[in-house]
Amino acid sequence: MLKAWFNIPLWQRVIGALILGILVGYFWGPEAASIKIIGDIFIAFIKMLVVPLIFFSLVAGVASIGDLRKLGSVGWRALLIFVVTGQMAVWLGLGIGTFVQPGSGLDASAMQLDSAALERAQDRQENAVTFQDMILEVVPSSPVQVMADVNVLPLIVFSLLIGIGILMAKEEGEPVLKIFESGSVVMQKVTMVVMELTPFGVFALMAWVAGTLGIEALQALGILVFLNYLGCFLIIGIIYAGMIKFIARLPVIDFFRGIIDAIAVSYSTASSNATLPVTLRCTRRNLGVSNSVASFVISLGATINMNGTAMYLGLATLFGAQVFGVDLSWSDYFLISVLGTLGAIGAAGIPGSGLIMMVLVFGAVGVPLETIALVAGIDRIMDMMRTTTNVSGDAAVATTVASLTNEIDREEMISADDV
Repeated sequence: MLKAWFNIPLWQRVIGALILGILVGYFWGPEAASIKIIGDIFIAFIKMLVVPLIFFSLVAGVASIGDLRKLGSVGWRALLIFVVTGQMAVWLGLGIGTFVQPGSGLDASAMQLDSAALERAQDRQENAVTFQDMILEVVPSSPVQVMADVNVLPLIVFSLLIGIGILMAKEEGEPVLKIFESGSVVMQKVTMVVMELTPFGVFALMAWVAGTLGIEALQALGILVFLNYLGCFLIIGIIYAGMIKFIARLPVIDFFRGIIDAIAVSYSTASSNATLPVTLRCTRRNLGVSNSVASFVISLGATINMNGTAMYLGLATLFGAQVFGVDLSWSDYFLISVLGTLGAIGAAGIPGSGLIMMVLVFGAVGVPLETIALVAGIDRIMDMMRTTTNVSGDAAVATTVASLTNEIDREEMISADDV
């Protein structure tokens, strides 16, 4: 029985649980809220992973940038493109969310919000955080307290400083680096174990949403899924295609034809790490990128290039703010853009990591964490497209950097028709 269950791909189990949950909630009605406890347990596991995953992943990610000194111009170009496109992606999500407002009009009064979450949201609206306060909050006076409170900004700053310290220590810092790299791998494995609970959490949460909030909630979530796909298509079709066309000066159609295998694997697995070997093969064999550039940029991109996730973090934050009536200022938008980019960098290249990063962004701007329970049921469907966007971006950046540094065989790419 268990073997048959695990033989079914996770995404198929999640889709099946999603459909079954909607049907149970629709026919059972408000009483379906009685099984929400299963979904709450799933969300609790996700919250549990936040601090160790972001800490180990960010430190290991920053320390790995030490290879930039070996590759010189390749490294800083790749890093610059990753950061710039990440900011473009998160602002795209914020723009789509502001224009369409997918969460407005949804009556969330039937949801039983955690009282502490309500107090945090109300306190943030009544006592606006100034720019000076935000700068002061960045400095972690007590790293242990920061981790205990899941205070996102100082946690990220502390992680970045540890990573920089490891780089400065050079050979003496290598033993510590190995600890963080091992810790990052271990936390990814733990996350994968928790993600096996996704079908059960999705079933319970979707039954609760459909039974408690009714068809309006399902319509709002459907709009959110559509906007997630729209944002990802815009990133791929405008940002990535523009990079290939105007910076790399290569045929756009040939580029996408060359990475079709990576696109297929990334969409089905929703994992950048699982797609990494395929992405490397496509960029080397089909796009003509040199082995040194492809290995460095694709590997680095699988860790820090999460534009699809960054876009979604901006979109989902606005969705939650609209549902629960949280007014966001321009300083909040700026904070979301920074945290969306850094949170995406810290997101592991495995299914479901976007849900974990939501805890960081939502908490920083006062959006109730109950938003996660609303969107968790449909996250896998969106995660598949976000991963495809991330993987396409890895290949696009590798190809662009290779073109700028003359590390690409243009003839091989243009003639690669049988891919």
